[in-house]
Formats: sequence, C-alpha cells, structure tokens
Amino acid sequence: MALTEKQKAFVQEYLVDLNATAAAKRAGYSEKTADRIGPELLGKTCVSEAIQKAMQSRQQRTQVTQDMVVQEISKVAFKDAADYSESELKYANKLKALEMLAKHLGLYAEGTSLPKDEIHEDGLSKSLKELAEELESDE
Repeated sequence: MALTEKQKAFVQEYLVDLNATAAAKRAGYSEKTADRIGPELLGKTCVSEAIQKAMQSRQQRTQVTQDMVVQEISKVAFKDAADYSESELKYANKLKALEMLAKHLGLYAEGTSLPKDEIHEDGLSKSLKELAEELESDE
C-alpha cells in the first residue's frame, strides 16, 4: 500500500526526534489528535516499513550505526571525570550521557525521567504520606 503525502511527511518528521506525536503535528495532522494519530501511524505496517527503510538509508549514507552512538555515549558516561580538566569532560556531560544510556536501556519508567525502581513508593515515602494524611484529618 502506498503512503499518503501526510504519511510520507510523518515518516520524514519522525526521523527528526523519533517522537510520534511531534512528528504528526509537524506533518500537518491536527494538534488535538496528534497524540493519538502518531502512535496509530507507527502501528501501520506501510508506515513502519517506510520508517525502517528510511533509517537504514540514513545509516548507510552517514555510516553511523546505533552501536557506534551507544559506544560513544558509554565512553563519556563511564570516564572518570576526575582525570580530566573541567573543559575536557564536564560532569554535566557525564550525567547527560548516563541519562541517555539509561533511557536507551529502558531503565526509566515510560513517560517519566524517574528510574523504574523509584516509581514504587519506598517505606519512608509511605510513612510521610500517611503522616500527612493523619495531620490533615486532625484539622
């Protein structure tokens, strides 16, 4: 099945940031329904095949692979920052690289910047929440 012009635009826009909602908006879909349309488009076989083909084409053209990117991020993430001057390796770069790796590896809960294991309340959080509820009920 051939792609519509909007679907072709979506494929190109999706390659920018891999964000289906933003790509749908930029491709001309309604702002109100882009959060629904974007994921729907990704679920269409013809669109997902076009995205994969475009990504493979870009990889061949640039000679940059996902493995290369992850390896370079890993180098920054796991260098000992104390061995370098601040201008060579800033802690912010190291933290950003670690965050990128964590997202890539699926260590963050969907739609948050919180690690999956921090989504569940720990004992202290539960105790503080219960105490706050007790104080509210006493008032």
